[in-house]
This record gives sequence, C-alpha cells and structure tokens, in this order.
Amino acid sequence: MSDKEKYINGLIGREDAVLVIIDAQEKLLPVISNREGIVQNMLRLVKFAKITGIPMVLTEQEKLGSTIPEIKNEIPGIDPIKKLHFNCFFNEAFTSSIEALKRKTLIVSGVEAHICVLQTAIYASCSCGYNVHVIADAVSSRVEENRRIAIDRMARSNVTISSTETFIYEILKVAGTDEFRSVLSLVK
Repeated sequence: MSDKEKYINGLIGREDAVLVIIDAQEKLLPVISNREGIVQNMLRLVKFAKITGIPMVLTEQEKLGSTIPEIKNEIPGIDPIKKLHFNCFFNEAFTSSIEALKRKTLIVSGVEAHICVLQTAIYASCSCGYNVHVIADAVSSRVEENRRIAIDRMARSNVTISSTETFIYEILKVAGTDEFRSVLSLVK
C-alpha cells in the first residue's frame, strides 16, 4: 500500500498510529468533569486498539495513584510510564517508547486536557513533527472551561481535534468486514 493510499487527505492510517493514554489515574479521575463519559471513551479506544493492533503507551503522573482498574484490566501487559513532567516528551522513557514504535501519528486521550494533554500534544506537533489527534470526547479536566480552552488552543496549534467514533471509522475505512463486525459493539 502506498503512502497516498494510507493517508489520503490527511486521514489516519493504522500502520502509523499509536494510542497514548495520559494519566487515567485513581486519584485524578474522580474529580474530572464528565468522568463517566471520558472513562467510557478511553475504554472504547483501548478495546479498539487491541482489535486493530494499534500499539498503546500509558502514562502515570507521580503521586496520583495507579491507572484506574477499568483501563488497567484491559491492558495488563502494558506497564505505565511514571512521570513528573506535565509534557510526556520530557520523560526519557516515554520518548524512547514512542520513538521505538517508529510511528508518526499520536492518538491522544486522558487528563487533564489543559495540562498534560495540551503540553504533550502541542509539543509533539510543533517541536517533534508528529501528526497529533486529540480525541475530544476522551479528554477532560477538573473544570469544563479549562477543557474547552485547551481544545481550542490545541486546534490552533496544528493538533487535529477528533472524536472516538470518528477515529474508529477512520481506521476501519470499510463496513462489512469481520473486523468491522467485531467493533460494532464499541460504537452502539
């Protein structure tokens, strides 16, 4: 498959994508706006990545507890990368993990939208040359206004703002396949 076939009109190709889940942690998520919806969409992204073979990278901010069980139980083989910096790329283990995958499209979900998600997404897009897609319905902050401002700022910084379902169908590209049927339960 040619590059043109993979990335027609800026669409994501699964061969180039990595799902990044930022700080979905026990001490942080209970205070996040729309917690239930955010967790549901992060889980949908994780399950979809497993079905389609998209690799995942998971982070945990120091002192905010473990990744929530709902996500941890879905990806038992993935160890979270512990960090202190808000920008994930300022953590050597994170940067090494992303570079080792040799993929240039980051699909970003997690919390908080206006802190770690924003700093990581803008830096990845503007300083590292990644194609960054922030999944708006899978990111949030403690205060909805902070989330809204972050989404707007990231969009103005060359970050693509998308949704869980848009991403899923963009990767699938076609209906009627076994893979499509296995994903239907995630979008209904």
